[in-house]
Amino acid sequence: MFPSLPTMTVLVPLLSLAGLFYSASVDEDFPQGCTSTTSLCFYSLLLPITIPVYVFFHLWTWMGLTLFRHN
Repeated sequence: MFPSLPTMTVLVPLLSLAGLFYSASVDEDFPQGCTSTTSLCFYSLLLPITIPVYVFFHLWTWMGLTLFRHN
């Protein structure tokens, strides 16, 4: 069974932040080393950006369909 949406809303940013801190503590060239897609740091920075964008556009699409259907 999957965790509920409120649990995931709290859990995903916390895990992303933990990954970011882990990358900052392990990587010697942390800010400059985040440009390579093979780096763990790249994905720990990409995840906190991707999830809110996905949720925004998902809700935007849902609202558009809802308004289109009711008008």
